[in-house]
Amino acid sequence: PAAERLRYILGEDEDGMPTPTLFTEMDTLQHDGEELEWRESARWVKFEEKVEEGGERWSKPHVSTLSLHSLFELRTCLQTGVVLLDLEGYSLPQIVDDIIERQIEEGMIGPELRDKISFVLLRKHRHQTKKPIHRSLADMGKGSSGARNGQYFSLCFCCVAGHAQSRSMNDIADTPSTDQLKNKFMKKIPRDAEASNVLVGEVDFLDKPFVAFVRLAQATTLGGLTEVPVPTRFLFVLLGPHGKAKSYNEIGRAIATLMVDDLFSDVAYKARDREDLIAGIDEFLDEVIVLPPGEWDPKIRIEPPKKVLSADKRKSVFSLNELGQMNGSVGGGGGVSEDEEMPVPHEFCGGLFLDIKRKLPWYPSDFYEGFHIQSISAVLFIYLGCITNAITFGGLLGDATDNYQGVMESFLGTALAGTVFCLFGGQPLIILSSTGPILIFEKLLYEFSKSNSIDYMELRLWIGMHACAQCLFLVATDASYIIKYMTRFTEEGFSSLISFIFISDAIKKMVGSFKYYPINTEFNPDYVTAYKCECVAPDPSENSSRCCPGQIPQISIQTTLDWTQLSKKECVKYGGSLVGKSCKYVPDLALMSFILFFGTYSMTVSLKKFKFSRYFPTKLRKLISDFSIFMSIMTFVGLDMLIGLKTPKLIVPTEFKPTRPDRGWIVMPFGKNPWWVYVASFVPALLVTILIFMDQQISAVIVNRKENKLKKGCGYHLDLFWVGLLMAACSFIGLPWYVAATVISIAHIDSLKMESESSAPGEQPQFLGVREQRMTGILVFVLTGVSIFLAPVLQFIPMPVLYGVFLYMGVASLGGIQFWDRTKLFLMPAKHQPDFTYLRHVPLRRVHLFTLLQIVCLAVLWILKSTFLAIIFPVMILGLMLVRKMLDMVFSQHDLAWLDDLLPEKEKKKKDDEKKNSSSKKDKKKGRVGDDSEDDVSLAFE
Repeated sequence: PAAERLRYILGEDEDGMPTPTLFTEMDTLQHDGEELEWRESARWVKFEEKVEEGGERWSKPHVSTLSLHSLFELRTCLQTGVVLLDLEGYSLPQIVDDIIERQIEEGMIGPELRDKISFVLLRKHRHQTKKPIHRSLADMGKGSSGARNGQYFSLCFCCVAGHAQSRSMNDIADTPSTDQLKNKFMKKIPRDAEASNVLVGEVDFLDKPFVAFVRLAQATTLGGLTEVPVPTRFLFVLLGPHGKAKSYNEIGRAIATLMVDDLFSDVAYKARDREDLIAGIDEFLDEVIVLPPGEWDPKIRIEPPKKVLSADKRKSVFSLNELGQMNGSVGGGGGVSEDEEMPVPHEFCGGLFLDIKRKLPWYPSDFYEGFHIQSISAVLFIYLGCITNAITFGGLLGDATDNYQGVMESFLGTALAGTVFCLFGGQPLIILSSTGPILIFEKLLYEFSKSNSIDYMELRLWIGMHACAQCLFLVATDASYIIKYMTRFTEEGFSSLISFIFISDAIKKMVGSFKYYPINTEFNPDYVTAYKCECVAPDPSENSSRCCPGQIPQISIQTTLDWTQLSKKECVKYGGSLVGKSCKYVPDLALMSFILFFGTYSMTVSLKKFKFSRYFPTKLRKLISDFSIFMSIMTFVGLDMLIGLKTPKLIVPTEFKPTRPDRGWIVMPFGKNPWWVYVASFVPALLVTILIFMDQQISAVIVNRKENKLKKGCGYHLDLFWVGLLMAACSFIGLPWYVAATVISIAHIDSLKMESESSAPGEQPQFLGVREQRMTGILVFVLTGVSIFLAPVLQFIPMPVLYGVFLYMGVASLGGIQFWDRTKLFLMPAKHQPDFTYLRHVPLRRVHLFTLLQIVCLAVLWILKSTFLAIIFPVMILGLMLVRKMLDMVFSQHDLAWLDDLLPEKEKKKKDDEKKNSSSKKDKKKGRVGDDSEDDVSLAFE
């Protein structure tokens, strides 16, 4: 059977090199006056491109639509024609002679046809190339009438003149031509690609088809045979009698489409005989979808999909170790497996040593891979986000602690903690920052210290040291193993909450500016004139008549003042009156702030999407997209400077000294508090440790999602180790405590995403992963530290512009969150809902119920966050994990496998069942207890 045959074909060289990408070109035999020539009619890298009518341009890439009959005819051609596998060929004439010789030996043609067939197959090849602009302009005045042969002669004349839209090869040279080497289409073809050439045509000396399929032992450059200088590996020839040109053309399109199919091309490379190729066609036919002719228009060209499903699943079905490959390939995430990431806690510091062992080999590349132009845009973006957050947090912290910690401490702490973490942390893509729960804890701690006459800084130092010791204890005992129980339900609840906080804070700050700069509701266009507004002294008699008992007469003041030189405010103060049509004009700073705020956000969103635009070359679109945030900020900073209104600007400390004059940079651990404080601080430190642990680990889980395709692995234990040490260091210097910032870390990852540079025409660039390095984080925090010296430049940045950046970061971090997609389903009729995978397997009412429970949990978290109970934020996260555990009683494991992740206990049971039922010894070895791969579970339910 075909499936059994393919199982062995594809399973022989599992550890070998992957098969190269195939560029396929189809040439058809046509008349050039009285002469014959092979003219390029279509090409494939992944999708089909045709030479449009008139031969002046390529069509838009589209999905090949084949007739079912052409596939059956192709199958017959391979059954009855010549199949030469691993032919030693070094030139086209030699290959043609070998094909004809085999046909004669097998009695398919007579010897008298040798010269005629050889003559046809060695005719010149004319390839479609881009027409020069000066030739296009010269041809605009020419009429389009004339016979087809006349057009061919015109083309030949242009070719001789050297300005033709296509080129011809009278002789098939062994080396590529200059035109081939200059072909810009080469950028769309991978470097290691090989070619398959399809030649189809009709001749008058044959009474039955002449068919040959050739696979060369070594890919060979056959000169002008191919449009681009790519070595040829496969050759398919179909010549037949007159009258069936359309049928021959469809058969050629069928074999060309098959050759760019990932599975069939793999079969073609590994086929041992004719039957293997036919088995590949049979497998292709098994998966072909037939569209009824009366229900769609065959003339419509189907647009290439935005995302093409990988052929790994199809190939894995025919693999010898089917289960093992499917477990390893489905879901395609990062570098190392879950078991290697999170070992079962049983060794002292086992996780920490494993993290160090994993990260050391990547350490040099973490630096030199950061030298890329994309890193510049990431540094500028994250830097502005970090300093805005540091200023905002520092100001609030200064108010909460009576300036024991302020903006200067926030800047210095961000620079110190961030730089050390990016240098030595396990996941340098994580950005450290201060968070809201820490601010509330600091506020309550200061109030407690003040009311009980305890020195705040010394108490805080001991809490930081205890928290550091507790974090190191968690690292030593591999407590990070708990993240295995943080499923999508917990991650999405936490990340959505943080994203909504960013969005709401940005909007609140803008609403605050409307209160600080109230809108002038008495505005009248008649007042906006060039007339001068003057202050006129009041009438003395009228002023004296209004004088109340006990009021001091202001006659003496009125006689000494120069009323024309007073400001509007002073004029009103001293009882004068304003005369003039421009007196009531007030600049609307609130409206200007809103323009800067919303303009920055909307321009950033637009430029981010610009890489999917149809305008300009790909590299320029990508460059604009990468620098979208920087360009938006510069645009609206320039607009603000051009208009010149006094909008609120970024305020940066200009002197390197503590915010509070009576404190130094070093906090001494003894001398100001009773001895029992040093011991009792263990209790509040425990709350801080839980807060730091949960916040850090959930943010790390979100960053290390397999959707990000990280290849250098994570380092949960190493991250927590450095966060703990930095807590103690910051406590000694009197700086704020820092932990992973979820939204800024997600923004950091988004700014470093990589896509394939050479993609097939029509194919969307493929997401390759994230540029994993340490340079961007280090530069961001170094710049944050030296920002006090950049104050003269930074003072021109309006705060509304940075609020717009905050809004963008919050909205962008919601992208890709399944919870947000499911929430929008409430507002969509069923017929307009996207084709999400989980909607195919889970009833809609169950999806809505799951989403509703998440919304309720999020609302509870939001309400508690807005009160003093925000200090128990880590307990809230643990509560989410408890709620997720209770969902097992509401939803089936099938539904949870699609909407969430299964908990480890459930998967352990599934693994045990698989081990009992599996008859393969190899599969038993792979079915380890404790592996909580989401892909295995999803695959089982599929």
